[in-house]
Amino acid sequence: MGLDAAREVITRRRPGTGSESFTGYHGSEVDWWTFYFYPLPECNLLASADDSGAIKILDLEKKKVTRSLKRHSNICSSVAFRPQRPQSLVSCGLDMQVMLWSLQKARPVWITNLQEDETEETEGPQSPGQLLNPALAHSVSVASCGNIFSCGAEDGKVRIFRVMGVKCERELGFKGHASGVSQVCFLPESQLLLTGGNDGKIRLWDVSSEVEKKQKSPAKHTHRKKAKRAACPKQGGNSSGSAAEEEHARVLPKLDIEHGEKVNWLLSTKLKGHQSVLVADQTNCVSVYPLNEL
Repeated sequence: MGLDAAREVITRRRPGTGSESFTGYHGSEVDWWTFYFYPLPECNLLASADDSGAIKILDLEKKKVTRSLKRHSNICSSVAFRPQRPQSLVSCGLDMQVMLWSLQKARPVWITNLQEDETEETEGPQSPGQLLNPALAHSVSVASCGNIFSCGAEDGKVRIFRVMGVKCERELGFKGHASGVSQVCFLPESQLLLTGGNDGKIRLWDVSSEVEKKQKSPAKHTHRKKAKRAACPKQGGNSSGSAAEEEHARVLPKLDIEHGEKVNWLLSTKLKGHQSVLVADQTNCVSVYPLNEL
């Protein structure tokens, strides 16, 4: 594409066509911004997340900012509208917070801090010399159903949430990458999730079966809370760790691509009728990988 250190790939869905176009941008005016388009019958809205922590809602027909949503206390790194729910969106930021927003109320209706939920599910014993990274949230993506969304964070974990009215519950959390998860992206019409990491890997996960198992277990959240209360900060308290290791063992990638460069952006799209993933990194090229088996 000839971009100098491509940072973002911007997608736009055209109303009534279902088609997508994508463009890479780099430069001071859009540097480190993430844009998401969502079609409405009468107009297109654009949501942008910026370094001030604000989320700007732009009306593309009126060509002006109509809302400025402020709640993140650090950089707002990612924002996404929920499909079929144009008045609802999710965001995440370097303040380690994930938020569910109502545009009608112009405020978040639900907030969680990823650092706090680390105590709920530890991924197992820490390796010697391993440093714990803070759960700075880098990317969110909403599945086409509109009720399931994912968040990738600096601690290497991928978290899956379910929206239930005006609150969310965490359905799943697993170690996705050896270092920070820089990008997450649900494939269209599925619960297949692409993730990209600072470790230079791109992975494809099928989270549907695990989410369904969690939904069929009515006591799942009670067990999680009990595990959190029972977790002992002293040595030897490893019951919650064992449960987390079992969960981690069940969630394995369907596909593992060694990209070799830190992933700044990825997008699933169809090229010449075949599902592919586009990857922007710190070089001046956009890479394309076919997902042949899908």
